Amino acid sequence: MNKKILIASAFLAAATMVSALTTWSGANGDYRVDTGLDDGSDESGYWYTYADDANSGTSAITWPVATGNEYDDNALDPIIDHCGGLCGTVTLGAGYDYPFAGLGFNLTGPDQTGADVTAWGGLCITYTAGVAPILEIAPEDEATVTEYNNYMSKLKVAASASTLDLAWSDFKQESGWGVTVPQASYLTMIAAVKVKFSGKAGTSGDFNIIQVGEKGACGDVPDAISAPVAASSVKAMLSGRTLSISGINSVAAAEVINLQGQVVLKGAVSASSSLNLASLDAGVYMVRVAGKAVNHSQKIVLK
Repeated sequence: MNKKILIASAFLAAATMVSALTTWSGANGDYRVDTGLDDGSDESGYWYTYADDANSGTSAITWPVATGNEYDDNALDPIIDHCGGLCGTVTLGAGYDYPFAGLGFNLTGPDQTGADVTAWGGLCITYTAGVAPILEIAPEDEATVTEYNNYMSKLKVAASASTLDLAWSDFKQESGWGVTVPQASYLTMIAAVKVKFSGKAGTSGDFNIIQVGEKGACGDVPDAISAPVAASSVKAMLSGRTLSISGINSVAAAEVINLQGQVVLKGAVSASSSLNLASLDAGVYMVRVAGKAVNHSQKIVLK
């Protein structure tokens, strides 16, 4: 079928709902974004993660605490409680030419039906990030409508909490690939809002997504959240296949995580103890250390 016909059909299928987006703030313990656009499923607004694994990539996000609640092992509620936002470490891995990983929430529900967000005027976001993120608005049926060349705004690295107000005019499609769609029509068929990290394999950095809302609706956040995520004197050190942790004053829990997000080794560590990594294959891993006054993630390379 002709692409123009497909796009026109998508425009007609877009929901005509127009409503306000309530500002999401991790500091308030909000587990769900109130989009005002739920389709009746009562499943819109829940944060989810995605990455390039479907394209044979190995990019991943490592969290400071375990995910999951009584309903869903992947729920990010514990992360929000721990961070006052959504904080973690993103590592862009090899295996796909354009590595990516990110977070997002659906506006209407799991079917990702499009909705009209024109009246929002744009989006605001408060965040910290050691890797420059991308704020993206994705349409329904993005594989056909844009061939994944979605409207987006490229943000900057932010060592401390930064609040940005972005008008819809700040969101652009890239040129030279995908399908070009007029923005006025595009804004009537938005299915998801995403925070995406993309770049060269081997890139890694901490982040915290603290607030998301309509343009002009993000406000002050507590000072404790404004501090850089990575502010810590803790350091993971390798000597051959022995992992030791410096900068901790009491026993802490350590986990070694592969690029697929799987915990492959865990144990208790202190300033005088270490972990033996002899059972692990050579490769890139993330080390997560959590304990009293300790919250640290670090990339290591086993040879």
